[in-house]
Amino acid sequence: MKAPRLLLRVHVKEVILERILSGEYEPGERLVETRLAREFETSQVPVREALRDLESLRLVESEPFRGARVRKVSRQELVEIYPIRSAIEEVAVRQATIELDGHVRELELHLVAMEKAAGEGDRHEQVRSDVAFHQTIVDASGNAILGEVWRSLRIEGRTMITTLRTGIKLEEIAAIHEPILRAIRVKDPDAAAAAMRRHFDALGSLLEERDI
Repeated sequence: MKAPRLLLRVHVKEVILERILSGEYEPGERLVETRLAREFETSQVPVREALRDLESLRLVESEPFRGARVRKVSRQELVEIYPIRSAIEEVAVRQATIELDGHVRELELHLVAMEKAAGEGDRHEQVRSDVAFHQTIVDASGNAILGEVWRSLRIEGRTMITTLRTGIKLEEIAAIHEPILRAIRVKDPDAAAAAMRRHFDALGSLLEERDI
C-alpha cells in the first residue's frame, strides 16, 4: 500500500483513524510502529508522526517503552464535554454575532460543505466542516483566551467519536447548525446563544440516551 511521500503522514493517519472509528482496532489494542511501517511500505517516521497526530486527538495514547495503543473513550467523557462546550461557545457566539455584523459567508460555506459531505456519506469531511463551523465562530469572537481553551478540548477527535457512536444521521448534524447560522445572520446575539445552547443540549441528550 503506497502513497505519495508528501501525503504519507496524512494517509497513514487517515487509515488508522478509520480503523479505530470502525472498530477494526479495538480500545487497548497496540499500534506497533514497525508493523505499520511494513504495511505502508515506509519508514517508521511518518507512522510515528501519524500516531502523534492521533494522540493529539485523544484517540491514541502512548507510554514510555510500551508504545502506542488505541485509547478507550467512555460515554461519560463524551457527555461531560457538551456542557463545557456549550458554556464556552455561548460566550463566543454572542460576541461573534456582534463582530460579524451579519456577514456569514464563511459559516454558510462550512454548512454547505457539511450538507455535501452528508449527501456523499463522507463522515470525515462532514466532521471537519462541523469543527470548522464552530471554530469560525470562536475565532470571530476575538477572544484569544477563549480560543485557547476551546482548542485544548480536542474537539475534532471527540466529534468524530460522537458522530460514529450515536448513529446520528449526517444530514441531521448539518441541519442542527442552521438555527445558529440564522440567528447570527439576523444579528441577534441572544437568539444565537440560545440556539447554541439547544444545539449542545440535543447532542448531550442523544449521547445519554444511546448505549455506547
